[in-house]
Amino acid sequence: MKLHRSIGLLLFLPFADATSAAPEFRTDINPALRYYQAYLKTPQLGSADHDYLFVPEWRGKKLDERFGSLIGTYGGQFKFLRAAAHATVPCDWGIDMSEGPYTLMLGLAPAKAAAQTARLRVMWHLQNGRQADAGDDLLAAFVLGRNLTRDGTTISALVQFAIENIIGSIIAENFFQWQPDTLRQIADGLDASPARGTIAQSLAVEKTSFCDWLLRKIRQLQQENPGNDAKVLEKVREVFDLAAGSTEEGEDKGFPDRVLAAAGGKVDRLLALVQEMAPLYDKAAALEALPPAEFEPQIKQFMTFISTHPNPLVRKFFPFLEPCRTKEFAAQAKLAMVRAGIEYKLRGNAGLQSVTDPFGNGPFSLRRFVLDGQDRGFELKSDYHGRGFDEVLIFVEKDGPPFKTDWKDAGQPVPKRAPKK
Repeated sequence: MKLHRSIGLLLFLPFADATSAAPEFRTDINPALRYYQAYLKTPQLGSADHDYLFVPEWRGKKLDERFGSLIGTYGGQFKFLRAAAHATVPCDWGIDMSEGPYTLMLGLAPAKAAAQTARLRVMWHLQNGRQADAGDDLLAAFVLGRNLTRDGTTISALVQFAIENIIGSIIAENFFQWQPDTLRQIADGLDASPARGTIAQSLAVEKTSFCDWLLRKIRQLQQENPGNDAKVLEKVREVFDLAAGSTEEGEDKGFPDRVLAAAGGKVDRLLALVQEMAPLYDKAAALEALPPAEFEPQIKQFMTFISTHPNPLVRKFFPFLEPCRTKEFAAQAKLAMVRAGIEYKLRGNAGLQSVTDPFGNGPFSLRRFVLDGQDRGFELKSDYHGRGFDEVLIFVEKDGPPFKTDWKDAGQPVPKRAPKK
């Protein structure tokens, strides 16, 4: 028992009070280690408590004692997340990409869950006058999203965009509660965060972890089964079976058969099909790095080329390029709108003019937002229209019934959802 208590004390010593003379915590620890520690500290709520906390729409409501008690159990998790946000060393997740498509990305789901938890913790902190804590939790979740992309994968970049969108919404939804000093802290923290991982950068890892891995795998199977193409193709089918469920329409059970038919039962022909993908990753990376005006017409041509390509591997693994890039553009627009909204709040029109719409020729357009006859805040709109609707963000300056602050249904009331008892 004494040993247990001593270990517990040591665990909490790095998070000493900020007013002490010693540093709050070490900043030379790999942030990924801190994140894994944070995931281990995530409370395992029962289904009733979890649904009570995460299912309802809490905006516009007085948060009760049960809410505060439950969200308080995440304090240990956010201590590690905050510490990771201040790390001065690179983030290395220790992921072995040599396992190719079998690589487990264990950090992504808990990272997004942490951002969703940050939304509730920020609401609780603000209701109880803890501005600094609200800002710290918010920025810790944002930095986590940025650090996810240090593994270089496309899926991590997409989760990063999702977390950025969550953080932007948290700021806008609670805009009427932020004090000027906290808004400046948030703006400075966003600027000081690690660089955003991009889709273009991720394609090198995608090539290595799938295309190059698959070539090695097939050649290894050739060595293990000399002269037995049927046995090699039987083993390779397992890999293609793994990829068969990776379409939005559902499981593509015919995919392995299409690949093996294109190979004509020959391993050398299958190797040629795989090698045919390699230069397309470089072409795709160049396209994904283009600005919107150049990207949109060129990606249309490229996607036509992909969709009509005789190689089933090409048709399967390259259609993701266009939607990934549009999500990236939308995330860039939203974060810029967050910065513009903060500057407008702090410095008025001069602040708004100081932030340029990355997809326009000047600042974002601004208008007042009125709901049910009440002025509830202001709306910023970007010139980016790649997802087929206006990219807007509404900053709530007056409390009241909740509404959507962004996406294509921005400004629409949020359906009422009562907490589960």
